[in-house]
Amino acid sequence: MNATPVIIVKDLKKTYEKFEAVKGVSFEVYDKEIFGLLGPNGAGKTTTLEIIETLREKTSGEVTVSGFSIDQHPNEIKKIIGVQLQAAGYYPSLTLTELIELFAGLYNAEVDPMEMLKQVGLEDKYKAKFKELSGGQKQRFSIATTLINQPKIVFLDEPTTGLDPQARRNLWDLIRKIRDNGTTVVITTHYMDEAEQLCDRVAVMEAGKIIALDAPDALIDQLVATGFERKKEVKKANLEDVFIHLTGHEWREG
Repeated sequence: MNATPVIIVKDLKKTYEKFEAVKGVSFEVYDKEIFGLLGPNGAGKTTTLEIIETLREKTSGEVTVSGFSIDQHPNEIKKIIGVQLQAAGYYPSLTLTELIELFAGLYNAEVDPMEMLKQVGLEDKYKAKFKELSGGQKQRFSIATTLINQPKIVFLDEPTTGLDPQARRNLWDLIRKIRDNGTTVVITTHYMDEAEQLCDRVAVMEAGKIIALDAPDALIDQLVATGFERKKEVKKANLEDVFIHLTGHEWREG
């Protein structure tokens, strides 16, 4: 992993009237890493990401993305990031090919729609409409749209929520492939096994503050060093591994 920071956040605060949603958060995201922002609902992680994405104004603090300040160069930042849309962001009557062409036009980018679909295993769905896709297929397509402008950084907000085990594991492989191709990935997730498997480092937020930041293995080792023991013996596999082994890894229609 390259330890060059591409996102630098210093003493970031966001206040809504008397409510402090983000309370002086500071962290860095390194080039070509998968960085996880974790925390319970209401911890402030979505607000933090939306400020970095230039979608929400901060109250105070400093944020730079690839050397650009969110205060002075928000349009430059928009050109080099990819943000995953929610399902409501797509025209339901357009085919996947037409949607990619539409987004490419908005970005003024030259792309091959079939090649984009092939990257996420949806080339056979090129004539399908977004509303006809399964949950896993919709998530894969939404990730494809974040790559249209060849971003340096992509932001994925709970990308595997509601997916079955195969779709979840396949999406993990896709996210790793995006990172291996040279793109920094920032994700939020409520699945701790997902963060442990995918992320090079994670920041844990609670009540608007970062309360821990390190590699998942390092955080686990720190907990074990306190004398913590799991009540159930940890096996070399879990039930999800059994399920995947029995039912296969391939992309599914459902």
